[in-house]
Parts: sequence; C-alpha cells; structure tokens
Amino acid sequence: MDKFIPDIYSQSIYDIDYDKLKKVGIKCLLFDLDNTLVPVNVDVPNKQIEGLFENLTNKGFKIIIISNSGKKRLTPFKNILNVDVSCSSMKPLKRKYKRIQKIYNFKDTEIAAIGDQLLTDIYGANRMGFTSILVNSISPVDFLPTKINRFFERKILKRLGKKEILIKGNYYD
Repeated sequence: MDKFIPDIYSQSIYDIDYDKLKKVGIKCLLFDLDNTLVPVNVDVPNKQIEGLFENLTNKGFKIIIISNSGKKRLTPFKNILNVDVSCSSMKPLKRKYKRIQKIYNFKDTEIAAIGDQLLTDIYGANRMGFTSILVNSISPVDFLPTKINRFFERKILKRLGKKEILIKGNYYD
C-alpha cells in the first residue's frame, strides 16, 4: 500500500509549493494531462495553465507532460505550451519514465510527478523514486480505462483513510 501514498497531496496544480520543490532539488516536473491539467474533453490548455507553465519555466524547471493518451491528444499542448511530451506512456510502467531520465539526464531525486490518479501517476512515480504529488481530479468525466482504475482507487483510499494515512481533502506537503 505504501506505493500508493503520495509524498504531497494538493488540491490542484495551482496549490503546489513549487518554490519548496525547487529548494529540495527538484528540476523536472512531469505533469499528467487528463483531469490533472485539463478535463478529458478539453483539447487545448487555458491561459491559466499557460501562465503557470511560463512561470515554472522561468523558475528553471523542465516541464514534461507525460500521459497515457496518444500523440494526437498531446500535440496541441506541446505546441501551445512549448513543452516536451511523452505520449502513450503506459503509466505506471517504468519504460517511459526511464527514457525521460536518460534523455534529460535527471536523477530520480530531481523529478516530481504530478497527477490525479493513485494507480497510474502516484504508483508510477513512487516505483521510480520520484517525488509524487497527488492533485484532485478536475472533472468527474473519465475515459473508460480510468473509470476502472477509479473503482480500485476508491478501495485503496478507503483503506488508507481508515488508517488515517491519506484522507481525501486533507492536503499536505
């Protein structure tokens, strides 16, 4: 169960203390796309995301969107936000994470992965030794595979909640 516990739990991507991440040596931010940055039915980033990414880039972070969605879905975000993307990542498998580390030469202690799902984003980041950051899902609408994951996620959250380890809405950093 430890692999499902995020290092940080924030309400949204806008509530994360990025300065604190910078101070502890994080250099690369891996953002999930669907229901972390935008709802699944939104095809382009909004101005608030553009502003956040510009600010984070100015702070010196390397930003990469890592998603299980395909290239066609990620291309508008890559182009508009001027960031790198990793599509069809098959999170929580390690392959794409390792590829990112090799390409950009980051140590596991220099990467934070941000997402809304315990079974893909948090589990994948924790397996790699990255800082894992859970945020609330933006929308209740999910793709079918995610709906299946959410069923199991609710069971994990219930179990962790009973142990007072991870309680939905009790944010921490």
